[in-house]
Amino acid sequence: MSEPKCKQLQQIIDESNRIVFFGGAGVSTESGIPDFRSQDGLYNQQYRYPPEKILSHSFFMANTEEFYDFYRKKFLYPHVKPNPAHYTLASLEKAGKLIGIVTQNVDGLHQLAGSKQVFELHGSIHRNYCLSCHKNFALETILCSIGIPRCQCGGTLKPDVVLYEEPLNQGVIELAVNALQSADTLIVGGTSLNVYPAAGLTSYFHGQKLVLLNRDETSVDQNADLVIREPIGQILGTLQIATA
Repeated sequence: MSEPKCKQLQQIIDESNRIVFFGGAGVSTESGIPDFRSQDGLYNQQYRYPPEKILSHSFFMANTEEFYDFYRKKFLYPHVKPNPAHYTLASLEKAGKLIGIVTQNVDGLHQLAGSKQVFELHGSIHRNYCLSCHKNFALETILCSIGIPRCQCGGTLKPDVVLYEEPLNQGVIELAVNALQSADTLIVGGTSLNVYPAAGLTSYFHGQKLVLLNRDETSVDQNADLVIREPIGQILGTLQIATA
């Protein structure tokens, strides 16, 4: 790991007062959750249907049982724990340095680590609801069910995750944009910035410092003040955070 770059990141953190972290699947890989678009990722594995099709609204409605078979196997990791990236971000928030996390992940690990201001662009596996009566259900209901999970009213349960063909939650977008517009530093981690409309939100940042923590090159590398291509948990785990 590059010691000079870690020192530079530490200095940026020390001099910042309103940090926003924008993260993707790479934040959770060190917890044991596979990513999507790498060589060994979900989207490069062979299935009966392309993952993009299975994870679409129309497929969910027409092939609900097959959707859930895929969803349980590839999206639900109930025993994983937060890694040093999640815990460091929670510590930064507690210290008054970080004002929000904008995440494309649906695993809930940021909240499990203690973060409060988390804007989940693509929803959460921990929230589920009945399509008929709109009653809410915890993740445990999905994990313990077989086939299509049902409500007591007989309605089909749907995860509160944004599928292809579905819009992002406008309220969450507005909260994320407000945070990005008021940030003095933006740290982007574990994302290729290829998934839109989520990736487009970074354009609302007009602060002083842009930091990229990602294994692969992104389209905004040339605009960054600091680029580090190391595992995010290892990088953030080196930070010294003064308490508020």
